[in-house]
Amino acid sequence: MSWDRESLWAKSRLYFERAFDIDKEDDTFGLWCAMGLELLARSSVAKFSPTLLAEPDKDHKYLLIALDLGSAKVSRRSIATNQVLSLCKTLIPDFTENEVKLASALTGRRNEELHSGSAAFQEYSTQQWIAGFYKCCKILAESQEESLTSLFGDEEAKIAEGVIEDVAEEVKSKIQNTIAAYRKVFNEKEEAEREALKEKAAKQGEVLSHQKHHRVNCPACNCVATVQGDTYGREQVEHRDNEIVVRQSVIPTRFLCSACGLKLSGYGELSFANVADHFTHRTHYTPEEFYDLVDPHDAEIMQSYAEDHGYYFFSND
Repeated sequence: MSWDRESLWAKSRLYFERAFDIDKEDDTFGLWCAMGLELLARSSVAKFSPTLLAEPDKDHKYLLIALDLGSAKVSRRSIATNQVLSLCKTLIPDFTENEVKLASALTGRRNEELHSGSAAFQEYSTQQWIAGFYKCCKILAESQEESLTSLFGDEEAKIAEGVIEDVAEEVKSKIQNTIAAYRKVFNEKEEAEREALKEKAAKQGEVLSHQKHHRVNCPACNCVATVQGDTYGREQVEHRDNEIVVRQSVIPTRFLCSACGLKLSGYGELSFANVADHFTHRTHYTPEEFYDLVDPHDAEIMQSYAEDHGYYFFSND
């Protein structure tokens, strides 16, 4: 078993090649695609570090193997597929909860096909998953500085890009119609009611902005609304005079307007509604809170704590 990116990438390409050599109506088309997608996800994680694919254990047996330091007598053991997809979401900003759900549904069918007597892909037609599959593959390939062309070949890549574009336009049209419907209902309310809802939404937005929500203007009623999202990337720690500020980037995935009731879910929907700007969570700590009540003036303890948590201080000497 190999956990290096190149081997996993090559094997995913091989599985996709086998998939595209058969009819898309064939049950095994979905099976080959599901297996290829899992390998592609694993190669994306391995791009960051193959050690992330090793199953954790108290003796670090599998981690040592990933580092080429383990015993040849110990078999490799990988983390489960759902953990791989969760890591993709954490490591790759564009691989959102929507992509996790799409990929999980497809790999779940793979498990059902291989481990039960049911014909999993007969009950899960290609049209139900192919667009999401193509989008997942595009995101995962590009995270490895590859493309759908290098993954699928020219012909299939063109088909995939076309499907992704068509579905995107379909979603865009749906979101625009939804926004228009909520705008119409809101504008038909009495002016006094609209003003009251607008004022209430502004107050609620202020409160939620201190609870890891981000304020935006609603595309339907133009009142204050909020978005939430998933953090990604490394925390940035800023030391000020009497406090420590921890910043982390957020990709927005959920939108709610309390004034008109508009709700959106997933980065794609928020993007089409023009409320998908990435934002930053800022958490303020006292030094005592941040360092778990360790005396910040104890240089030796502070240095040890910093090294344990990946922060580095430099002397002014």
